[in-house]
Amino acid sequence: MRADRATPAFAGTAPHRVAVLARPGLLPMELGIVLRLFGQARSADGMRLYQVATCALEPGELRTDTDITVNVHHGPEALALADTVVLPASDEDYAPTEDLAPRMAEALSRIRPDARIASICTGSFVLAAAGLLDGLRATTHWRSSALFRALYPGVRLDPDVLYTDEGRILTAAGVASGIDLCLHMIRTDHGAAVANDVARGTVVPPHRPGGQAQYIQRPIPDEGESSTGSTRAWAVQRLDQPLRLRDLAERAAMSVRTFTRRFRDEVGLSPAEWLLQQRVDRARALLEETSHTIDRIAAECGFGAASSLRRHFHAALGVSPAAYRTTFRGPGPK
Repeated sequence: MRADRATPAFAGTAPHRVAVLARPGLLPMELGIVLRLFGQARSADGMRLYQVATCALEPGELRTDTDITVNVHHGPEALALADTVVLPASDEDYAPTEDLAPRMAEALSRIRPDARIASICTGSFVLAAAGLLDGLRATTHWRSSALFRALYPGVRLDPDVLYTDEGRILTAAGVASGIDLCLHMIRTDHGAAVANDVARGTVVPPHRPGGQAQYIQRPIPDEGESSTGSTRAWAVQRLDQPLRLRDLAERAAMSVRTFTRRFRDEVGLSPAEWLLQQRVDRARALLEETSHTIDRIAAECGFGAASSLRRHFHAALGVSPAAYRTTFRGPGPK
C-alpha cells in the first residue's frame, strides 16, 4: 500500500481536505476505510468532494500491525492544511500512557482551530491525552473502555455507541465503526444522497442500528468466595422462572436488606438490574445459537411475552431481537 506521491500534500483548491495521521503499528484496514470512503464521494456532476492525503510524524516507511508496510510521503505539515484530520488506531495504543509524546503534541498543534478532528478505535487515546476530549462525550473500542476511563476521567466515555459527534471532535468505537463515522461525516457535509451512494459503492449499510453493546461478549464471572455468588449461580439456572428478591435473599440465608447491600457491593448492580442483564444475555445466546421462535426465547429467559423481550432487548442493545439474530446468525424464524 503506497500513499499518492503529491507535493505539497494537497494540490489545487480541493473543496475539503482530509489528512490521515498514520502512526507506526497502524491498522491497514482503518487507513483504507478513510481513503476509500472519502475518495469515493462525488458531486452530482461527478466531481470529487474530498482530497485525502496520508501523513506521519516523519515521512517514510511505516510498519503496520500486519506483515506489510506503508510508505508515507507527507509529514505533519499536511495537518496545517487539512479541513478534517483523522487519527486511526495503532498497536501503540494497547499500552497507552497518560501523557502525550512531545512529537505528537507538536504535530497536533499544527491543526487549525476550525478543523474537524476524528479518531477511529483506540486513536481516541491520543485525542484524550492531548486534552481534546476533556468534558466531551467520546467512545473507544469496548475492550479498552475500562483503561480509558482510568486514564481520562474527565472524558464522558460512552462505550455503547458506534461513534460520537461533539461538533468539532468525533470518535469511532472499533475498526469497522470507522466506516460508520466516515459515512456520518460525509452525510453531514453533503447530505444523505452522497453518503448513500458511497455506502452502495462500498457495499455497506449507510447506517447501522444499535451500538457497540450488541458486539460485547461478557465473560462468565468468577464467583469465588463472594457471599452472593452461589445464589447468582442458582438464579442463572432458573431464568425461566419468576425470581423475586425475597426468593434470592432466602436462598442466600440473608434478610432482603442485607442481601441487597451485599449484592450491590459485589456486583455493582441491584439484583433486579443484574437479573435483567442475565436474561438479555441468555436471549442473545439463544438468538445466536438456536432457531427458537421469539415467543419461546422470551419464555425461556423469563420475559414471559415476546413484547416484553423486545422492549427490554432494544433498551439494552439498541436493536430488536430479530435484527440481532440476522446480524449474528443469519435470517431465521421471527
